[in-house]
Amino acid sequence: MIKVNGLSKQFGDLTAVDSLSFEVAQGEIFGIVGPDGAGKSTLMRLMAGILGIKNGTVVINGLNVQKNPYKVKENLAYMPQRFGLYDDLTVEENIFFFGRLFGVSGKDILRRSERLYDFSQLGPFKKRLAGNLSGGMKQKLGLACCLIHSPELILLDEPTNGVDPVSRREFWRILYDLLADGVTIVVSTAYLDEAERCNRVALMHEGSFMLTGTPSDIKNSMKRIMVEIETDDIWEAEAALKNYEHYRNVIREGNALRLFVDNYKKDSGKISKYLSAKKVKVISIREKSPSLENCFMEIISTGGAE
Repeated sequence: MIKVNGLSKQFGDLTAVDSLSFEVAQGEIFGIVGPDGAGKSTLMRLMAGILGIKNGTVVINGLNVQKNPYKVKENLAYMPQRFGLYDDLTVEENIFFFGRLFGVSGKDILRRSERLYDFSQLGPFKKRLAGNLSGGMKQKLGLACCLIHSPELILLDEPTNGVDPVSRREFWRILYDLLADGVTIVVSTAYLDEAERCNRVALMHEGSFMLTGTPSDIKNSMKRIMVEIETDDIWEAEAALKNYEHYRNVIREGNALRLFVDNYKKDSGKISKYLSAKKVKVISIREKSPSLENCFMEIISTGGAE
């Protein structure tokens, strides 16, 4: 569905997207994951044809975005972080308005709206002004407006940013329903737990993809082993390990510390001995499967994967 080759974008001295090349298969959810400033939004705008492309190419469903911008947009929907809903229009008026913008007939809008109301659960609120909707409902309405012309590809730029957990879960349920219909979805997010729900993910940092693959592939590609440490004083243990040159990349999760080591048995002994010298009692050290967040932090700090 998408083929990107050598894509770059500079803003003055800042390189927002740095020579990216990747492909997205039809009918998959491809996640672009990274912190603020990683270049995710710039990349999405380039793929959507909103920003001009000077270096590299973007081909969507066989069409070059630079050469066929209007033809590409017929089967594409782009939802930015702040979708341009009209607060003084109702839910159904917004959907009708965007449908007409995409050239959909009034009859087809009415027919398609029923399904959009059904899976978004916006039906009971169709007469409500968009300005009076909650953040999560606004996001679902934005998605409904994007879908009114039945696109084959949807580009979602941090669609759940600032949305409550329940609404986030409902939003992803809708995405999976779309996936079942064969729609291709590219979603950017700063939430690593959302990345776990994608078919494939790209870990983006400073304009580049540091690693691309399925969530399982990324976890399995880590060179080092993650261990989880429980002690009688997590705060003292964390402070001590962060001053230990070999183990500074410490992650505190709940009542335990997690970090990557080269050798489970050898490093466990070193850590126990070091913390004991700092008068911190080690309750347990065990091997633990890393989350994508753990992997991302390790890759950024040490280049822990190819």
